[in-house]
Order: sequence, then structure tokens, then C-alpha cells
Amino acid sequence: MKKVCVFIVAASLVVILSAGNILAGNTYDPKIQERITKQQHRIDQGIASGNLTSTEAGILQDNLNWVKAEETRLKADGKLTERERERLHEMLDNNGHMIYKKKHNAIKRLY
Repeated sequence: MKKVCVFIVAASLVVILSAGNILAGNTYDPKIQERITKQQHRIDQGIASGNLTSTEAGILQDNLNWVKAEETRLKADGKLTERERERLHEMLDNNGHMIYKKKHNAIKRLY
């Protein structure tokens, strides 16, 4: 009888904790993390190939760091709403376009 009571209490705790996580919202979005990682790689590759000057790379890195900070700020309340996800994707879209423009302009690193 004692084992059954312990099992019921343990199962109840698992259900309560799971429900709390579901109701609190999910802050993990693998698509955002993947896009941030890819953009970081594109910036690094642009520096290595000479397609980005140090000034351009600095601007792009600052923008990407700002997006990361904004993501952290939005997740601070324990949930990431659909509108907040859309906003992060819009920021990543803008940064991605900026990376493309700066990598494909006429200015090249001379060293």
C-alpha cells in the first residue's frame, strides 16, 4: 500500500510539473538558433575569403549580436509568443539581406 501511495504522489508531481511547462510556453525555437548559427558562419566565411572588410564584418557582427540580445530579452519572461518569433525572424531576414549585400559589393579587403 505504501508503494502505491508513493507511486501516485510521484506520478502526480510529474503531471503537475509537465502541465506547468506547457502552460508557461516554450522558449526554444530551433529555427531561430539555426539561422543565427548560419549567419555567424556566413560572416566568418566572408572575413576569411576577403569579401568582407573588417568594418563591414564589425557592423554585421554587431547586428547579429543585437538579434541575440533581443532573443534573450524576449525569452526572459519564460515564453516566446508567435508574434515575438515572427519579429525575430524579420530581424534575421534583414540581417541576412545585409550580409548578402555587403559580401557582394565592390569593396574588397586589400590585405
